Amino acid sequence: MQEWNKTIITELFLVGFGDLHRSKYFFFSVFLLLYFMALKANLLVIILVITNKTLHLPMYFFLSQLSLSEIIFTSNMVPTILRLILSGGGNVSVSGCKIQFFSLCVPTVTQCLLLAAMSFDRHVAICNPLHYTSVMTFKLQLCVAIFCWVCGFSSCILIIAFLYQLEFCHSNIINHFSCDIGPVMEVSCSDTSSLELVTSFISTVAIAFPFLFIIGTYISIILTILRIPSSRGRQKAFSTCSSHLVVVCVYYGTLVAIYIYPFGKHLVNAKFIFLLYTSVTPVFNPIIYSLRNQDIKKAIWKSVSIYRKKINI
Repeated sequence: MQEWNKTIITELFLVGFGDLHRSKYFFFSVFLLLYFMALKANLLVIILVITNKTLHLPMYFFLSQLSLSEIIFTSNMVPTILRLILSGGGNVSVSGCKIQFFSLCVPTVTQCLLLAAMSFDRHVAICNPLHYTSVMTFKLQLCVAIFCWVCGFSSCILIIAFLYQLEFCHSNIINHFSCDIGPVMEVSCSDTSSLELVTSFISTVAIAFPFLFIIGTYISIILTILRIPSSRGRQKAFSTCSSHLVVVCVYYGTLVAIYIYPFGKHLVNAKFIFLLYTSVTPVFNPIIYSLRNQDIKKAIWKSVSIYRKKINI
């Protein structure tokens, strides 16, 4: 029997926006501005947490880790988007595509776990305030942060191990901005059932379990707050959680829209939701925390006043 000769594709083509004609420079400017805003906002959070002693608390330590993951994520994604805008699409090697997915996967999984860690911190602070300092020690914070990053790396390495087994021999056109797992599987000529199973399992563990944990902690937090006799005390307790809750809703809302839906369906909608997730949310997350958090506001004004004094000297 004569074997079927198949041509193995070594390069994939990312469609991106397609040909934007004259408007490409407008979109390029918008996404470049969003990238610099995200970079500046998240770097500001990290610098403030490091330099201000008033922010040397577990909540802000986890927030700085969240900002670090946002920087890694956007710095891997936005340059590709900018290149695709100018060129109307672009080629990427199969190996490069798999590496790009890994560099996006790690911070995504890590962020889910960090948000769960932040909800645990708020739970201890509100439900067990007398034991807060003894429970949320720096050693525990460090261990939790390392655990989040290690889980991010290990789970994505597992997906990559299956992803590297895929071959591409028919179409090499990916109707997306990046080498996300769903669109890549769509153009592969290999059996993707094992990869789909592993990806679904890890997505459930990394996205659904932390989300359920967050829901559980907030149910407990709300019940505790409702038992506080004074309205001022209830308002203060709610204000400490509101920023985190808004970020959780935005973050998980976009993740559910992208990854929980079955692969290959609503691809055009998923593409633009992914764009929102990669370019807009990294800008608004630190802004939400800054606008709704008095400690960060005070730290910003303190840094500004110190900077002004240095200029005037």
